[in-house]
Amino acid sequence: MARTQAPVTSAVRALREAGVAFEPHLYAYEDKGGTRVSARELGVDEHQVIKTLVMQADDGEPLIILMHGDLQVSTKELARQLGHRRVAPCDPATAEKHTGYQVGGTSPFGTRRPLPVYVQRTVLELPRIYINGGKRGFLVSMHPSELSRVLGAEPVDAAQ
Repeated sequence: MARTQAPVTSAVRALREAGVAFEPHLYAYEDKGGTRVSARELGVDEHQVIKTLVMQADDGEPLIILMHGDLQVSTKELARQLGHRRVAPCDPATAEKHTGYQVGGTSPFGTRRPLPVYVQRTVLELPRIYINGGKRGFLVSMHPSELSRVLGAEPVDAAQ
C-alpha cells in the first residue's frame, strides 16, 4: 500500500518551527536514482531539485553543500572558496553520523547537530526549489530564500 500522508521527520519539525511555508511531495524512491528520478517522478526540472551533500574539510569538520540536481560540485573550487586545501564527500556512515539522516534522505533541515551550510549561488535565483524532507522518497518545495533565512546558508560558486 502506497503512503499518501507525508512523514513527520526532523526536517519537517524544523521547518514548521521556523515558520517555513512548504509543500510535501512523496515519490517512489529508487536506490541510486538520485535527483533524476525524483525530478521525473514529480514532473519538475532536475535543475530545481536540490541535492544535500555532506562533505568534510581537511580540518576534519563536516559541512553541507546544496547543489542543483543536474550539476556536480567542484570540491577543488569549494575548498578554495572556503579557505581549505581539500574538501571531500563523507562516506555514508559518517554523513549519517553527522546529520542523523540516511544517504538518499538527507535534509539540511533538522540535522543531528548544526552544520555549516553552503549553497550554490544560482540555487537562490530559482522561483521554487525541491529539497529532501528527511526521508527517502520525500521532498519538500519552498522558496529558496528560506535556505539563507533558516540555515544561514552561505552562497558559493562551486558548480561544474
